[in-house]
Amino acid sequence: MAFKTGDRYQVTFLPNTIDDFVGGEDPVRVYDAFIDALDKKELGLDLNRRKVGCSKYDPISMLKLLVYGYSYGWRSSRKLERATHHNMSFVWLLGGLQPDHKTIANFRKNNKKVLKNVLKQCARMCIKLDFIEGNTLFLDGTKVRASASINQTKKAEKWEKELEKIDQRIKVILEECENVDQGETGSLVKVGKNLAQEQKRKAKIEEALDQMNKEDRKKINVTDPDAVNFKGRQGSHAGYNAQVVTDEKHGLIVNIDVVNESNDLNQFSNQINQANQVLESPCEHACADAGYANVDNLKETVDQNIDVIVPSQKQALHKRKQDPFDKEAFSYNEDSDTYTCPEGKLLEFSHYDTTKNKFLYRFKKTIPCLTCQHFNLCTKAKRGRSITRLVNQKLKDKLGERYKTEEAQSIYDKRKEAESVFGHIKHNLKGGNFLVKGLEAVNAEFSIFGTCFNVVRMITLMGGVSQLVKQLKAISA
Repeated sequence: MAFKTGDRYQVTFLPNTIDDFVGGEDPVRVYDAFIDALDKKELGLDLNRRKVGCSKYDPISMLKLLVYGYSYGWRSSRKLERATHHNMSFVWLLGGLQPDHKTIANFRKNNKKVLKNVLKQCARMCIKLDFIEGNTLFLDGTKVRASASINQTKKAEKWEKELEKIDQRIKVILEECENVDQGETGSLVKVGKNLAQEQKRKAKIEEALDQMNKEDRKKINVTDPDAVNFKGRQGSHAGYNAQVVTDEKHGLIVNIDVVNESNDLNQFSNQINQANQVLESPCEHACADAGYANVDNLKETVDQNIDVIVPSQKQALHKRKQDPFDKEAFSYNEDSDTYTCPEGKLLEFSHYDTTKNKFLYRFKKTIPCLTCQHFNLCTKAKRGRSITRLVNQKLKDKLGERYKTEEAQSIYDKRKEAESVFGHIKHNLKGGNFLVKGLEAVNAEFSIFGTCFNVVRMITLMGGVSQLVKQLKAISA
């Protein structure tokens, strides 16, 4: 059987222009047209060409390089620099420009707000193209590792001990400097470097401790002070909580936000509000899993006449064996403000617990629990069984009943489709960890991931690259 072999020394004619290097259906043409279609003023890009000084790389070209590079899963500024020399699609995209890695890294560092706004404009483009309806929104979160080790997260006491050790090392280094000055053996340059490193480390810890006091935090990570510790399937790490709001119609991302909280309990209303700002109108339904089941937080969205579909923790664990003496087994009478136990005994209002923000109900005059046949099963307390009631318990019960309806179940089943976003970002785009540090920076980076996800979906929905490029050019015209 004959084999096909290449010959790198064969004489060929190169294309006449750089534009001939990529075909009409190459995805790079979509990213080029997409960035061109963005409103540069709304993005916040500095496009002033009359500034005095040395020329700099075109910000629009740099933005194209970053977004397209992230679509490849290439986030390192050195990899992006290499791509501008060897990858023909990158050569085409930048028109032959070859910025170095420092220029690329500085652009990403200095344009965090711009990168965050790219996704917002992308979502609004999807609305214009009728890819996003905004009727039903799904909210979900995922943990993403920070560019910092969990070993660098410590309490204030441990960091203060570390400062004492650094002060001792600095004292030793300064003594070395005196010995070198007096003509003894040693390198003043090497000693100076060691001194600079220790002083830098000391300043970093002091800055982190100051931030820790201002924000009243128990622990802080010196490498990335904004990161928090969390537990995941792969163990405990320092990282962030990435929140993604998607639209029901095609699963496109409406909004992305990264927060430094280890759980989702306080995120629902804030994230839905941000998504509605992008849509420029409130949605009809908002859906999330039981991780967002904080009725006090959900109330803000309910008050906006938005249908909230979020199961309680117990509803999410519906397969668990039902406890015959669970709180649900006690019926509440709103008129008398009392609970009735399964044996027909009344529990009356006792007091309001300010620390837990709950009302407490228990037996007042007599304690029938001690002679009840279910004692030790229902309760073991000598004061008898007590029931707590949330301030917004009525709303919680209403949301629980809403979740049980057939319509809500149908909407909730579609929520699982939103999880495909995280699979694409973490697996295909290599976004399982951040390369940058700080809350604002990681928000910008995750927004680029969201933009890349939307662009890929838009190509599929439009039926090809050339069709989408035409639509994007029509929008920018």
